Amino acid sequence: MSDLPAMLVAFPMLFSVLVLLAGLVRQDSGWPVAAVGAAVQVVAAAVLANRAFEETVTYVVGGFSAPFGIELVVDGLSATMAVLVAVVALAVLAYSRVAGPRSNAFYAVYLLLVGGLTGMSITGDIFNMYVFLEITGLAAYALVASGEGGRSALAALKYLIVGTIGASLFLLGIGYAYVATGTLNMADLSAQLLEVGYGDPLVQASFALLVIGLFVKVAVFPLHAWQPDAYAGAPDSVSAFISALVSTVAAYALIRIVFTVFTIDFLQANPEARSLLAAGAVVSIVFGSVLAVSQTEIKRMLAYSSVSQFGLVVGAVAVANETALLGATIHLVGHAVMKGGLFLAAGLIATATGARTVDDYAGLVQRLPLGAGAFGALVLGMVGVPPAVGFVGKWYVALGAVEAESWPLAVVILASTLLTLAYFARILERMFFREPASTDAGSAQVSLGMKATVVVAALAAVVLGMLAFEYGQLLEPTVAELLA
Repeated sequence: MSDLPAMLVAFPMLFSVLVLLAGLVRQDSGWPVAAVGAAVQVVAAAVLANRAFEETVTYVVGGFSAPFGIELVVDGLSATMAVLVAVVALAVLAYSRVAGPRSNAFYAVYLLLVGGLTGMSITGDIFNMYVFLEITGLAAYALVASGEGGRSALAALKYLIVGTIGASLFLLGIGYAYVATGTLNMADLSAQLLEVGYGDPLVQASFALLVIGLFVKVAVFPLHAWQPDAYAGAPDSVSAFISALVSTVAAYALIRIVFTVFTIDFLQANPEARSLLAAGAVVSIVFGSVLAVSQTEIKRMLAYSSVSQFGLVVGAVAVANETALLGATIHLVGHAVMKGGLFLAAGLIATATGARTVDDYAGLVQRLPLGAGAFGALVLGMVGVPPAVGFVGKWYVALGAVEAESWPLAVVILASTLLTLAYFARILERMFFREPASTDAGSAQVSLGMKATVVVAALAAVVLGMLAFEYGQLLEPTVAELLA
């Protein structure tokens, strides 16, 4: 147990190397080795989370004490992210067994991305958060480029350019914070920033650079340019994986930077900082929804939907009270399951019927009942229909905005349900109330693993909704400590 935090980051990277080595012996050994690695990661994350919800687990790498050494910190929030990353990685890997890509290089990079996301989730050091952010970015660029054809390559190039700008801004923010305080450990940085003063221009510039850098990674409007092309151009398995986790963990990093490093006192001392967060939330919710309505391709519509949904999380950070942050965490988990499930369902439908546009979904329930049923259930969850987890997260965020008397933000958050319905209703209408298209463009066989993963995602959206209130109670001590 004592070394488990470090092993949680090391396991996927170790198995990434094993995938490549096993491939030298037998070409088709990549998926089994990757599956074992992903399963080990799920068990390790669950064991660590079980302890982290009782008390915060800390681990000092190499025996050098903080703030000089590298520290890993696992509390209820970071444990949630680690478990989420592990479970989603295993589920998408099961889906990709037949759906592909199936090369050993793909599985190796896939596990490297799992390691980067896990490291971002549990590091207690701001510079190492940047290192894991870069590992995550490089692995994600490579996975997006793993699709066939120029569209994937072009999407990956755009993702690389925009993502590098975001990472550079984040690194510049770290540099400003280090110049002001001389430390990189998050807990020590928090104390040193207070000593320097929240009104210091260097501290304020550091906050702005860190937040805007993460806005790029979260895909907050208008810094979302990389996301639609990356999601639409990547293979279906990769779209599901990065849509479920990459922006989710970046949003977690935003919560950690704002409340662990800069603290609620910084927001109160700098109303402009809260205005920056609120503005990002409002424009993302509104413009993400408007752009989603205007899309005809399913994967691009789902991508713009994410721009809107992450606006809710940023809005909760701007509200900055316990209720809103509980909602943000529940919404992050729910969005990962539902949006990942929607991309997997879209891939299943495209493989079985060739349907990739909104009009192609006409009469889908008659052609592919399981795919239409799962997609419909996940869509209702995203809209916020109870008892799905999408309802619980939005309810907590909206309630937090009302408690804080942030009325303009509360109105936009409440209106987000109608905005979400605006772009999903037309798909539901076509799937269940239209006659099917005369011909099907695709007829490839879909595997049992693909069907099972999509059905499990739809069921999980409902089950998580029923467990969300109990989970919120478990998370309350962690959130209260964040706001202390």
